[in-house]
Amino acid sequence: MICSARQSLSPVHGSEVLLSQKRVFPSSRSSLLPPLRTQKSSRAVVSLSRPLHIVASVESFGPSPRREGKDLIKCEAYEADQSKPIEAGAGSEAAKKVKIGIYFATWWALNVVFNIYNKKVLNAYPYPWLTSTLSLACGSLMMLVSWVTRIAEAPKTDFEFWKTLFPVALAHTIGHVAATVSMSKVAVSFTHIIKSGEPAFSVLVSRFLLGETFPVPVYLSLLPIIGGCALAAVTELNFNMIGFMGAMISNLAFVFRNIFSKKGMSKSVSGMNYYACLSMLSLVILTPFAIAVEGPQMWAAGWQKALSDIGPHFVWWVVAQSVFYHLYNQVSYMSLDEISPLTFSIGNTMKRISVIVSSIIIFHTPVQPVNALGAAIAIFGTFLYSQAKQ
Repeated sequence: MICSARQSLSPVHGSEVLLSQKRVFPSSRSSLLPPLRTQKSSRAVVSLSRPLHIVASVESFGPSPRREGKDLIKCEAYEADQSKPIEAGAGSEAAKKVKIGIYFATWWALNVVFNIYNKKVLNAYPYPWLTSTLSLACGSLMMLVSWVTRIAEAPKTDFEFWKTLFPVALAHTIGHVAATVSMSKVAVSFTHIIKSGEPAFSVLVSRFLLGETFPVPVYLSLLPIIGGCALAAVTELNFNMIGFMGAMISNLAFVFRNIFSKKGMSKSVSGMNYYACLSMLSLVILTPFAIAVEGPQMWAAGWQKALSDIGPHFVWWVVAQSVFYHLYNQVSYMSLDEISPLTFSIGNTMKRISVIVSSIIIFHTPVQPVNALGAAIAIFGTFLYSQAKQ
């Protein structure tokens, strides 16, 4: 109720209305009522700009020696300002959009830089198992330091959390190593073209192993994905079966990682800390296998050769690819905390486009028109898939 009023007396109590209109009590008994305070000099002004809220309370006088008193209703008013919460909500929504935009831009930029340095390291030092191990070790060390120095708050975990995280870490380890093996054998652009077919693996695994069904548009979106990847693979100038199979295995492993993550992700652990714990557990799983497959003797010989061929810059390449690997994955998990899975899927598709284009430009990768067409069809199919799943 909006009103404007000026008065010279204090708010009127219900007792005055009853006495003035009905005259229920004679004047001789009016002394039993509590005296009404009046302030002749006070003035109250009610603003037009704010709604007037009426608050009513009932006060009972209780029994008196002469007769039962009647309930009196006291009315008071106060002004409420509801404009500030609305403005704050609008401001917070705009700030959230800006924050998500910064996350996306940072995610894509870090991923591009990682892929460039990762390919440089693998060209000079073709030991993908050790390279994968160093990436996980660097990220684990960074997070341990941030927890010790209280830059980031350490997560509160228990045995059940690590037990649930184990299958996620196992799938993450397989996918990470397989992708690195693929990049050591073929061009970065080709690896990411094949990895754009991950939605097809997701639908097939969910359908035949988990029994999930999807709408018809989802199945139709798989046709351009599979066809585009096949066209790109057939027309790839530097095709390598190990590189192709590594990308395919990586797709399958990351699908299982996503399935296990949905079942075991803890709301009490933030995206950044969740990925930190994932990296640490993956490092524990990967280290003995890396030693068994490649071994310290091969690593030492390859390290000396890389230093002699590249020079001291090679050390910076190794550090950069390890640091940027952790940072881009950390930002991606932080983004997943803020956005829906659909938005994340679209962002992941756009990320692959930026990686493919930038790697072709930087490494001067020869691309045939038919190969580029296959890549475009596969990526477009991934976009259709993300739209069909909403």
